[in-house]
Amino acid sequence: MRPLRLLTGLLLVLAMVALAVPLATHLVPGVLAVVDPPPPVEPPVTPALQIPPTAVAVPDVVPPLPPTAPAPDPSVLGAQLDAALQLAGPGSFAGTVVDSSTGTVLYARDAGRVQPPASNIKLFTAVAALASGQPGRTLTTSVLASDTRAGALYLHGGGDVLLGSGASDPGSVVGRAGLGTLAADAAAALPEGSGPYSVQLDDSLFEGATLNPTWAAGDIEAGEIAPLHALAVNSAWLEEGRSGGPRSQDAALDAARSFTAALVGAAAERGIEVHPEVQRSTAPEDAETIAAVESAPLEDQVRRMLEISDNYLAEALARIAALDSGRPASFGGATETLTAAAARLGVPQEGLLVGDAAGLSVRNAVSPEQLAVLLRGTTTSDEQGFAAVAESLPIAGATGTLATRFTADDGPARPGAGVVRAKTGTLNAVTGLSGHVVTADGRLLVFSFLALGLEGNTVEARGAADGAAAVLAGCGCR
Repeated sequence: MRPLRLLTGLLLVLAMVALAVPLATHLVPGVLAVVDPPPPVEPPVTPALQIPPTAVAVPDVVPPLPPTAPAPDPSVLGAQLDAALQLAGPGSFAGTVVDSSTGTVLYARDAGRVQPPASNIKLFTAVAALASGQPGRTLTTSVLASDTRAGALYLHGGGDVLLGSGASDPGSVVGRAGLGTLAADAAAALPEGSGPYSVQLDDSLFEGATLNPTWAAGDIEAGEIAPLHALAVNSAWLEEGRSGGPRSQDAALDAARSFTAALVGAAAERGIEVHPEVQRSTAPEDAETIAAVESAPLEDQVRRMLEISDNYLAEALARIAALDSGRPASFGGATETLTAAAARLGVPQEGLLVGDAAGLSVRNAVSPEQLAVLLRGTTTSDEQGFAAVAESLPIAGATGTLATRFTADDGPARPGAGVVRAKTGTLNAVTGLSGHVVTADGRLLVFSFLALGLEGNTVEARGAADGAAAVLAGCGCR
């Protein structure tokens, strides 16, 4: 058990460097269209590099929790949460609150009700991605050459979908590995005056279908998700440097074309001829690496995935997790891996259905109880990977999809700002908020609130979930 150590070392990412990146909202009748986070104002997509004003002062580190901090009285807490979770419009909430230290259930309201969890499923993805216990591991994008196919250069995708098109940027998560740098290094490794060479795209790391059959066509058309490949620039968004808008329908080929254009230029400076066309081909077994670039560590990628709720990145991380577990890097292998990783943390399996890693699948069915058990595992586990998940959730009023929540236009920030850390999630008819919070008395609690049956009142339901989390943050409740 390590809730105290978790919170002592829980680095709350400074809001000054937080990325508050709203994703496009679309409410299409009859389509489970993702609308997480809240509807944006004009312009519809916020540039990824724009730093928003700080919504709330956030300490660098949460102070140590007193070991004797009192837990809330369930009867007092229950009355306050029931009031907070009432909806004037259609729909109803299920939810639960659990004491992280003891596992005691302090609140349960239809806690076993399974429903689409929307992007709360990304908590399962994060756990699976870091279950190997190697948060610092990186993914390699490489250029290979083979004696059996002279003149062929293979651009091999290693699962990094956060590539940059230019020079590698060691200070960034997106673009940590740059195709421009890879091209320059590959050109430098070739004999001067040699050629001609052709570029072969090897994106064979991921197996099977590139689109999940349980995704709604509207979500694909809106750019919420796109065909999945083992390499991509900026998570397949067409406009580099932005997080939102249309996505590439063949992100690997687009990345290969960007690489090839850079390679043609870099090679020409050394008198090396490279054909500008790109073909798909798997590298032969004897191919050897002549140049490579490394992604940001998995821990950083998971944090970004959770903070901005990046669906494409979630699916890629799930396939890498499948490979790490010995399963195929396919949709089936990924969902099996998510379920198995959750089982390691004691998540009950009855009724649990995992249809994808992003939260868009109509097959997903998860209960607040299952989410709370998963979250408690991340706050109490001694395994480095699991602990990293708890430290990577968005911060209320400060970072990611919670940057504009728990705030007020006038007056002080809402209770819970800077204290609640949680994953958001919204589809047409459902919304959810699941995470952990330190109470006013210094007790660490995990919670999950999921609403179902909404009809045009998702904003009301989000406000209710935020209000319930705010109750926990301000709770003495004795």
